[in-house]
Amino acid sequence: MSNYDVIGIGNAIVDVIGHASDTFLDHMGIEKGIMQLIERDRAELLYGAMQDRTETPGGSVANTIAGLGSLGLSTAFIGKVKDDALGRFYAKGMEEAGTAFPNVPSAHAQAPTSRSMIFVSPDGERSMNTYLGAGADLGQGDVSEALFAGGKILFLEGYLFDKDEGKTAFTAAAQSMRAAGGQAGITLSDPFCADRHRADFQRLVAEDMDFVLGNAAEWTTLYETDDLDAALKQASAVCETVVCTCSGDPVILIQGEKQVQVPVRKVVPVDATGAGDQFAAGFLYGFTTGQPLETCGRMGVVAAAEVIGHIGPRPKTDLKSLFAAEKLI
Repeated sequence: MSNYDVIGIGNAIVDVIGHASDTFLDHMGIEKGIMQLIERDRAELLYGAMQDRTETPGGSVANTIAGLGSLGLSTAFIGKVKDDALGRFYAKGMEEAGTAFPNVPSAHAQAPTSRSMIFVSPDGERSMNTYLGAGADLGQGDVSEALFAGGKILFLEGYLFDKDEGKTAFTAAAQSMRAAGGQAGITLSDPFCADRHRADFQRLVAEDMDFVLGNAAEWTTLYETDDLDAALKQASAVCETVVCTCSGDPVILIQGEKQVQVPVRKVVPVDATGAGDQFAAGFLYGFTTGQPLETCGRMGVVAAAEVIGHIGPRPKTDLKSLFAAEKLI
């Protein structure tokens, strides 16, 4: 048996971070301060043009799984990378960080390993250029049913839902985890995902998911309403546990007839990258270890506050010590 506490499935993306002047951004046609999806030729051009590079394994759910691993849970991340330099780097980096990466880099992947070229300008602004590559091609054949034996929690990434192969893989994985006695959940990832895949997401929430995480914009987009309460009511009517983050407003958590709200911690953000990913890590740590719903939410808030206090999407401070300081453990 694998006996993983949490298994994540998501887009395996290498974050490639380098410094760049505003003049360079203008010259390369990079729009400052936003994330742009780019094609392979553009990705290779920008990668080659970077004067300095810091490479780290990334991806939304991968960041969440890394946070859970830092908290001492047994974790695995299922993603797809090509057998190229970045793919081998990604697989090695995840393993060295304590998260199992069961899928070896694929020599048969049609596209190179996914990467996001992140240019940091002198004012600290981050301009992201993301090539989805091999990671977006993950399908059911990349997900071993045996991996779920003895597992507790499966966490899926909405970003990976853009192709039919991903949809099939998600449904099969959720069914395998539940058949093994575990629970399955998803992060809605982005309002664009909720809008683009509304019918499929609604079906997942109602039929295959035990818990779903999203922010206010994602929930209202999913259910086509400006009324957040109405959207969450629809979701909680068909899904056991529903979580909604609301930027500076309290987090809303609903489980059956129970609803709690957890105030957020006011922190001046240094880098908001990864706030949602680490909220999910904190919440899932509590959820996996059987904590009360409010404690799960408070753990999520503490983890999110930690990550926005520094550059980078993964924790730099021991989250368990922060939980202990708040008397959460």
